[in-house]
Amino acid sequence: MGKTMSDAHTSQINTNDGVLKPTPQTMHFGEPLRLQSGASLRDYTLMYETYGTLNAARDNAVLICHALNASHHVAGVYDNGDAGWWDNMVGPGKPVDTNRFFVVGVNNLGSCFGSTGPMHTNPDTGKPYGADFPVVTVEDWVDAQKRLMHGLGIAQWAAVMGGSLGGMQAMAWSVRYPECLRHCVVIASSTRLSAQNIAFKDVAREAILTDPDFHGGHFYEHGVVPRNGLRVARMIGHITYLSDDDMAEKFGRELRPLEHAADQVRDSYRFDYGVDFEIESYLHYQGDKFANYFDANTYLLITKALDYFDLAKTNGAKNAEGDLSSVLRTAQADFLVVSFTTDWRFSPEHSHDLVQALVKNRRQVTYAEIDAPHGHDAFLMTDERYHNVVRAYFKNVHTLAHVNGEDA
Repeated sequence: MGKTMSDAHTSQINTNDGVLKPTPQTMHFGEPLRLQSGASLRDYTLMYETYGTLNAARDNAVLICHALNASHHVAGVYDNGDAGWWDNMVGPGKPVDTNRFFVVGVNNLGSCFGSTGPMHTNPDTGKPYGADFPVVTVEDWVDAQKRLMHGLGIAQWAAVMGGSLGGMQAMAWSVRYPECLRHCVVIASSTRLSAQNIAFKDVAREAILTDPDFHGGHFYEHGVVPRNGLRVARMIGHITYLSDDDMAEKFGRELRPLEHAADQVRDSYRFDYGVDFEIESYLHYQGDKFANYFDANTYLLITKALDYFDLAKTNGAKNAEGDLSSVLRTAQADFLVVSFTTDWRFSPEHSHDLVQALVKNRRQVTYAEIDAPHGHDAFLMTDERYHNVVRAYFKNVHTLAHVNGEDA
């Protein structure tokens, strides 16, 4: 592995105004990683960032797992002004307080933000992996994260935390490596996708797969990007991230102003197939932005990992349909589970299933259901009630560590 322990503790500095200034780091692994598919990945690299200080006992570390299009850049601000995707949650004095905890953000395998993925060179061919990059699962990501954990000299996480797909990784940690975490924080997530969720993902993937510029996943060699497929995939995704109420409040049926109208009137249709409504303009903007920075093969990989995840079948468990209680019997962590009332992507009912299975196994679980208008995206928003729940929970994590005599 290409990182020493002394390097691992100093990847960020605090400015005078308390803003984190992180520096991305890499850790290389030469030992092949056996994947759930039966394939293996060798000579791979994980990109990660750390915030705060690992204490002498090495027991105040928190792992943050990212969702679909996020990365290792969880918190802080780069010199170019790029803020971490959960900067409102992680940092000095924030709900996950880096004055108390050593926080680790890692970019998952198959991503396009630094960790080994389809855009990287396949050592067997000398060309970009492209479509030849092996399909990875949530369990594969957790296995890779565990190797990073050992590389950082950490034996047990104080907590593993994630929202959406990140919450799935946190759950997988709790049953795959139950002795390696004391707390599991699952936000706006699900123990498995519903048929409706899988359907949305399939349509999004089809948009990419049928884009003429996709070239079977080897579009890098052709010097093109399947932009239209990526745009449509992202537009579909954004429809599912927002609630109906949030869309109505933000956009309603507002029309875009006519481009050549002197008075910029908004009460006239264009009578063509262009963009009439503000909601259409928003979706097109999000699609264009996404196509400028995200990789099509990565999108396919990550959405398949979402589809394949089923906590009841983690570790090869042969459980009855929907039986979570038996697989969670091995969990040792205390849980915080948070859902949002307007999240129809991963509705509160998904969280209820998890909570009930934990209670059945007499696990310590705290559950919060937040009445927020933002739909699935609520887990990324600054909602005082939501943040207060997380803040209080992590304050308790810190207090319990102190009471138990740990150097926190």
